[in-house]
Amino acid sequence: MNFGFLASLITFALLISYNIKRYSKRGRNQDSDFWSREARANSVRRKSLDGLNYVRIPLESFPTHLLNEDSSVMECIEIIEALTSRKIVNLTGWSNTDLKLEYGTANITQLSEYDQNYTLLARTLQKWADILIETGHVKDAVVLMEFAVSTNTDVSRTYYQLADYLAFQGNTERIEQLIHTAEGLRSGNKNAIVRHLRGILDRK
Repeated sequence: MNFGFLASLITFALLISYNIKRYSKRGRNQDSDFWSREARANSVRRKSLDGLNYVRIPLESFPTHLLNEDSSVMECIEIIEALTSRKIVNLTGWSNTDLKLEYGTANITQLSEYDQNYTLLARTLQKWADILIETGHVKDAVVLMEFAVSTNTDVSRTYYQLADYLAFQGNTERIEQLIHTAEGLRSGNKNAIVRHLRGILDRK
């Protein structure tokens, strides 16, 4: 019998067993932490939402006069016009537990609605910007993307297209500002966006 092989096999089996137990324990601890936070969150009373960073849509500064014959553009404009009368808050990166802990369980439905409104806004702005870019209205698309960035959107395409335009203009200072904004995002897209923007900056 090859005792060296047997010893290696036993060592490997012990290592596998150890790792399974370690990850199982880590998983139990994470579950315990989650349910502990959730229990605390469910006992938090309603808090005022007056201090939220509500998004105000400057519709008057948007290029609503362009491509009015395009049904896709008109759909974007109509969506954004409808959103102007709704409450909009960017809550990207906040879990329901986070929101309940911060603002109380009774506010979770409202907050979810505000966040859904924001998601619709961010996606619609980029869809509109894409159409404008494709039809040669790049500067008008930039207006939409700059506004989206000012609300801390995490739509990566918004940052990439805006940075490409700024790079073409030689505006490296503004690209650095975009990087700073991206670094402050709570989104899972943050690192990818920052890497891409740094790559654009490095090429200048």
